[in-house]
Amino acid sequence: MTKIIVPVSGGKDSQACLKMAVLEHGAENVTGLFCDTKFEHPLTYKHIETMRDLYGARIDTVCGGDVLSSCLENKRFPSGTGRFCTDKLKIRETRIYLKSHAETIGAAQVWYGMRTDESAERAKRYQYRDPDDLHDPHDVIANYPKYLGKMGIMFRLPIVDWTEKEVLDYLAGEQNPLYSQGFKRVGCFPCLASGDKWKIKAFEHDEFGKSQQIKVKLVEEETGKSVYTSGIGFKYDNDMQGCLICAI
Repeated sequence: MTKIIVPVSGGKDSQACLKMAVLEHGAENVTGLFCDTKFEHPLTYKHIETMRDLYGARIDTVCGGDVLSSCLENKRFPSGTGRFCTDKLKIRETRIYLKSHAETIGAAQVWYGMRTDESAERAKRYQYRDPDDLHDPHDVIANYPKYLGKMGIMFRLPIVDWTEKEVLDYLAGEQNPLYSQGFKRVGCFPCLASGDKWKIKAFEHDEFGKSQQIKVKLVEEETGKSVYTSGIGFKYDNDMQGCLICAI
């Protein structure tokens, strides 16, 4: 039986992939993979546990560090063109996990929740991908090494042609509650590579958001850099939602 690995962030798209994989292949053949950045909202951590209960699949958690420590190491905050946090805390940890899986268990399909409906960048990159096709990991995300494909790790984009409405309809209310609280994407809270209005919205959202802002201010003081791309806050002409990979 095919082994399926689904990288999950607590977001709706990866959850739809996890649900689909379990329904099609059985929970015993599906494993979720959560890369913990130590910067998620408590509701997201709780939702990872909820998904375990909902679908009966094992969800492994890996952690390669934390977002703010990465900012201190790089002496700056991540940006749309400099997503060091994604590279270190998500892609690197997933690569290590997949390589270990291939060496100890064998081949596997990795179901990623990219959708062309998400952004112009993704529409251009994935518009010709068939949701049933299998791809070499390096051909889907260039940061993944070519050797993974040779080891039997193949990527599939099962909801690449779905709309946001189709995803939400499929989940039927089972998605992370942060969506109903006004957040379009779920991942780091906030994503430090996102537009300023989303950072401010997160910081002002609740007590946890306020505590996150305090931590971020300490990093600002240490690095001499502002977390805001505009330098002062609101930047409504930039609706960029961050790294996207984190929030799949």
